[in-house]
Amino acid sequence: MITSVKEILGKAKEGGYAVGAFNTTNLETTRAIVEAAKELKSPVIIQVTEKTMEYAGGRMIFNIIKNDVEFYAPEIPVGIHIDHGGNFEIIERAVEIGWTSVMYDGSRKSYVDNVAMTKRVVDYCHEKGVDVQGELGNVPYLSEHKMGAVDWDKYMTDPEQACDFVEKTGIDTLAVAIGNAHGFFIEREIPDWDRLEKIRSMINVPIVLHGASDWEDGKAEKAIAMGVNCFNVDTNTRLAFVNSLSATFTAQDDPGFDVRRILGKAREAVKESVKHKIKLFGSNGKA
Repeated sequence: MITSVKEILGKAKEGGYAVGAFNTTNLETTRAIVEAAKELKSPVIIQVTEKTMEYAGGRMIFNIIKNDVEFYAPEIPVGIHIDHGGNFEIIERAVEIGWTSVMYDGSRKSYVDNVAMTKRVVDYCHEKGVDVQGELGNVPYLSEHKMGAVDWDKYMTDPEQACDFVEKTGIDTLAVAIGNAHGFFIEREIPDWDRLEKIRSMINVPIVLHGASDWEDGKAEKAIAMGVNCFNVDTNTRLAFVNSLSATFTAQDDPGFDVRRILGKAREAVKESVKHKIKLFGSNGKA
């Protein structure tokens, strides 16, 4: 069932686990996420970016997600969310289409401007029953920054500002930066755990980590124990999809031209990657 992201993450915060927010771009990825959540009886968040809305059609991708959830997994709590909304107009469009949760990303703006615009988004969305995620700190992209030495102190979330930001904006969830990075940008060698602990002690809303596709080997578990309630996952599922296609087309056996067979394998690969993350985050059995 379509469920408030605020409700899903509120329960995660109370229960001491995290929920995956998985990006989708098409029918196959959407079906994989829903099937994984259903098989493991896990709440889940399915999200799209502005670029995906342009690629797939905002109403089309919204209804693909909504229909999949309502027809095939009515017993599973699924949040539907806009990831990295960059301006007020995209937020308006998403709300008009029917999204029940949005992220306004003002992290590249000055602190004052980020507060002002996020507050405007919150006022608009809360009147319409829509949840809002804000971001404070800068989670870098490879397209924005050159690889090499990074002065992480310039990018990470200031705990005192986080407290002020939550109070002034009224956001429902906060995305923070503790050395995490999007895509293939090299992250801080060790996340700033002390910073995360201080942020958690100063705010009451659920904490979200972006760029968490590769958080393995105990990192995710430690972050959850320290108060992270949601991990955004995009690169991991994209790689599963593309690697499956690559393997199919480079195999000795001719894959033929049955698109359903070819894309079906990619869907299964994505489903397995999502199931792995669900178990890692501890949300299996929590539906």
